[in-house]
Amino acid sequence: MGMRFLFPHLTILEKNVFSFDRDMKWRTGVELIPVHCRSKDNFVLSISALDQAFNQTRKRETKIRGILLSNPANPVGNLLSRKMLEALLKFAEEKNIHIVSDEIFAGSIYGEKEFVSIAEVVGSEDFDKNRVHIVYGLSKDLFLPGVRVGMIYSFNENVLAAARKLTRFSSVSAPTQRLLVSMLSDTRFIVEYIQTNKKRIRDMRDLFVAGLEELGIKCTDSRSSLYCWADMRNLIPTYGEKGELELWEKLLNVGKINLTPGSACHCIEPGWFRCCFTTLDKDDVRVVMERIRKVVGSRTSCG
Repeated sequence: MGMRFLFPHLTILEKNVFSFDRDMKWRTGVELIPVHCRSKDNFVLSISALDQAFNQTRKRETKIRGILLSNPANPVGNLLSRKMLEALLKFAEEKNIHIVSDEIFAGSIYGEKEFVSIAEVVGSEDFDKNRVHIVYGLSKDLFLPGVRVGMIYSFNENVLAAARKLTRFSSVSAPTQRLLVSMLSDTRFIVEYIQTNKKRIRDMRDLFVAGLEELGIKCTDSRSSLYCWADMRNLIPTYGEKGELELWEKLLNVGKINLTPGSACHCIEPGWFRCCFTTLDKDDVRVVMERIRKVVGSRTSCG
């Protein structure tokens, strides 16, 4: 993450998301409180779920400082609507807390639904801009994880002052800056790249999801990001995290496929897995499906 909270015992409400534990918690000691989303709602965040998590945490006499979310969502790949973003901003103002929006997949939207940045909403309405902070990086949309470049968009001078000090410990090298300035200044290239990338992601997603459906595995309706959220609940040997991890180990050891189990993303419904398909080509997809079929077949015969 491009932003670091400096409060030693900070508590944050977070939407179910992959890697926030590592990025936010391990180094800073921030306490993260998951806001659980459910399959019946396509894992879309709701104010009622947010309010429930907020009130339950306050009963523990723990002070909540902010909401941490990913939009587009990781691991599901869905988008927050303008209406939902407005509701989140109103909620934050009512509770006197901040919002950190991770929009690192903003350029990887390949569906018909429009992506709306929280910056658009806070800029068009009479909301307090000082409590909204956006983080972004080049590792996803431009597939440049090796350059280790991230950005913070905030109107809060205290946040920006802290960020400037932290950059002393994670500065970007001069050769990298020169390369990126040259690349990002080429507007025509960037536009063509993003358009081509979106089409390739969409085509690969459709191929991968179709292969899973042939195996009886359905995915949530999502049209963004580099992965799909697959429902393998009928394949876990026992309902619970233990059964989910048993299936994960079988996929890894028998099928030689490493998926992300839902429990790693704080999903409370066992049996959901994140499948990243953008490192594959079309021939790889056929191999992956055959390996999953092998696991599914052995599970069926044992059941």
